[in-house]
Amino acid sequence: MTDEPSDAPHAIIVGAGFAGQAAVDGLRKAGVQVTMIDKNLYSTFQPLLYQVATAGLNPGDVAYPVGGFATPRRARYTRGELAAVDTRGRRIKLADGRELGYDYLIIATGVAANFFGVKGAVENTFGLYSRVDATVLRDHIINGFEWLDEDPDASKELTITVVGGGATGVELAGTLGELRTDVLRATFPSVNPDRVHIRLIEMSPALLMPFHPKLREYTRKQLVKRGVDIRLSTQIREVGPDRVIIGDGQSLRSDLTVWTGGVAAPEEAAGWGLPQGQHGRLLVGPDLRVQGSDRIFAAGDIALEPDDPSPQLAQPALQEGKHVARQIIRLLRGEQTEPFKYHDKGTMATIGRNSAVVELPRGLRITGTLAWLAWLALHLLYLLGYRNRIATLINLSWRYIAWGHGGGVIVGDEPAEPLPSGTTSA
Repeated sequence: MTDEPSDAPHAIIVGAGFAGQAAVDGLRKAGVQVTMIDKNLYSTFQPLLYQVATAGLNPGDVAYPVGGFATPRRARYTRGELAAVDTRGRRIKLADGRELGYDYLIIATGVAANFFGVKGAVENTFGLYSRVDATVLRDHIINGFEWLDEDPDASKELTITVVGGGATGVELAGTLGELRTDVLRATFPSVNPDRVHIRLIEMSPALLMPFHPKLREYTRKQLVKRGVDIRLSTQIREVGPDRVIIGDGQSLRSDLTVWTGGVAAPEEAAGWGLPQGQHGRLLVGPDLRVQGSDRIFAAGDIALEPDDPSPQLAQPALQEGKHVARQIIRLLRGEQTEPFKYHDKGTMATIGRNSAVVELPRGLRITGTLAWLAWLALHLLYLLGYRNRIATLINLSWRYIAWGHGGGVIVGDEPAEPLPSGTTSA
């Protein structure tokens, strides 16, 4: 808990993701009381959720207690969800009715899925934005494999559709392709892998659009090598319990449909009374203060600077969180704020075992095993907690050693859920 004087300025940080964590770090020696608020007891390392969804990591490997992070940094954690902001009275209201006063407010809640108004998408797709999402999806995938194994006539097939060709969609589709080939052969030897179909749908003309064309093409070839059916320049018109309907009206069977095709501000952001821009994100000025506010900042994916938007990635969120903390310190000193400048340190995405793409500044591009090792090292570095780092290293190493030899799959203890189409493994 904070040990600052009771009359010290009070900064509230809403959200325990990358941006919120960086802001807490930046304010730890600023002489302010810091309260960190998040609706969960834990912070989730979202870049590795697809590994949980494909049974490579335990849910606990990608989660860390918010209080365990905040307390050593002289901050206080309270569980709650932001419901309203009183800018004039400098108070926030939480969903449970509690009110807290602030001198400075940082909103770093992150975002949620954006379904772009596609009919049936909310009801009939799986997300991959939370630990719960990943666990539910994992159980359905393994249930689907069991469902095939229990079919004596070998007449049934399982089709998984991934919507969205960004990093999350590519990483999930690539790992599903390997899961189908290696895990089915080792764990369900009676199931022909050809009975499992992995489809990736992207409305843009290429995958990983922010990357160089050569890296996009490398990614496409690697996914095809893993048996993924890629459909580019394809829109989703409707999603049903057991199918997707694409823009030209064609109906494609889909037993499991995973939505990774875009993000938007959470619905509750509309009740905060703050200016919103595209997809509901909070509009901020060059210094990341929310437009029209002098003591409210937004950082990470929830923030949108219309004239110079930052990529919605972990690295910009970390830099924005640090920047916001520095601006609060400057304001406390009576100094003017400074504009945020994003320093591009490169981007990366993994496709599967020994396959990834890395694009660094000044045109340096890496693919293959070296890129995959760089991806693994960076993700281990940013994971919170030594236990999580060690567990993740062990589990991922075991996954890629044991796959194809009867191991490498982590499953839960709960009974298998029915498939979306209504079929079950029983």
